[in-house]
Amino acid sequence: MIRKLISRVFRGNKNKGNRHEPAVIPVSSHGITRDRLSSGSRRTCETLQAEGFKAYVVGGAVRDLLIGADPKDFDVATNATPEEVRRYFRRSRIIGRRFQIVHVMMGQEVIEVTTFRGTLDETTKKDEHGRVLHDNVFGSQAEDAARRDFTANALYYDPTTETVIDYHHGVGDLKARTLRMIGEPRARYREDPVRMLRAVRLAAKLGLSIDPEAKKPIREMAELLENVPAARLFDEMLKLLTSGHSVKCITQLRDEGLHHGLLPLLDVILEQPLGEKFVMLALASTDERVRRGKGTSPGFLFATLLWHEVLAHWDKMKAKGEAKIPALFQAMDTVLDVQGEKLAITRRIAGDIKDIWALQPRFEQRAGKRPYALLEQPRFRAGYDFLLLRAQAGEIDMELVEWWTRFQNAEGDKRAEMLLPEAAGDKKKRRRRKKPANATPQASDA
Repeated sequence: MIRKLISRVFRGNKNKGNRHEPAVIPVSSHGITRDRLSSGSRRTCETLQAEGFKAYVVGGAVRDLLIGADPKDFDVATNATPEEVRRYFRRSRIIGRRFQIVHVMMGQEVIEVTTFRGTLDETTKKDEHGRVLHDNVFGSQAEDAARRDFTANALYYDPTTETVIDYHHGVGDLKARTLRMIGEPRARYREDPVRMLRAVRLAAKLGLSIDPEAKKPIREMAELLENVPAARLFDEMLKLLTSGHSVKCITQLRDEGLHHGLLPLLDVILEQPLGEKFVMLALASTDERVRRGKGTSPGFLFATLLWHEVLAHWDKMKAKGEAKIPALFQAMDTVLDVQGEKLAITRRIAGDIKDIWALQPRFEQRAGKRPYALLEQPRFRAGYDFLLLRAQAGEIDMELVEWWTRFQNAEGDKRAEMLLPEAAGDKKKRRRRKKPANATPQASDA
């Protein structure tokens, strides 16, 4: 206890000696007016400020507004503790273990409110590699800014004064199109290895160049991702794939050597000419959907990333004499089990992935009642889109896709005319019900 007190005293003196005043940038220079914020984030800041606390919109929202992009969400930072925030918002809840935050519900909007984080010291709980495990230490706004990963994310916007508070020259770095790490990059990557993935994603999304000092250690320290919980890797991967710039992100992940630690099977997929074309087509399609404001499906994305591993296992099973459909399901389970060791793919998403894969052989059945039954499947559209990607990649004949395109758009007799003749083996033998030997014919009503 005494050591901790002494440490805080000396750290406080050190901070005072190195303290520099932040740049306070007026609206006339940055151009962000309060009406550009979401109503929920404005009300959250105003409520906390009215109670005597500091409160700012922070991080990615400010960064995106400065470069002319539409923020996906608006986070708030404050000097109020989680319990104090909870006290002033009836519809709110405290979440998080590594660092507690508060989710404030404003209508349909959820505002993530964080308390200013304090400086790490020797008492901070870390693993053997230096990754921070427990971080509920609160501090000043200046300390909070120093704890953030990149200068472009250490920006605070005050809705009341419409000023941007910049502690680490983040606005200047954005103008220079540079993504710069706050502090010594190697130490910051050890604290949280996910920052390496975030650097690649933000650089691709924002069109920035990673500062050489932050870029150089990434390849050397990629193995630290092995110690990150699978759930965090999965969340970061989803952000990357749905950023609208996934093709560039995947390419840069491979260039930086991060794909081995992120998706163990991705390097195998990308080394297959057919597999790489298929994956890149899928990612390009997803990027286009994001840019057009359409929704994306995590199940569909991961189904495309892992499909060629399924094909490889499927072929092995069939070569061993396994029946076609049981072999497919065995291959599906094998691939998802391997991925489950690294990525926390939820049961629901795994179910969506399997549904898409399992539908693929059924598209080959174009006779009898089976095509009608397939149209009624809840995942038909996702399966059809997946089939289209396979054809575009050259894996299957485009004729099959064209048939299904016509079939689903046709009606009545025209649909029936498209059906192919049933093979002899496909016809089910109808069993006639035998009458009992002692049965007597019933009299008619006539």
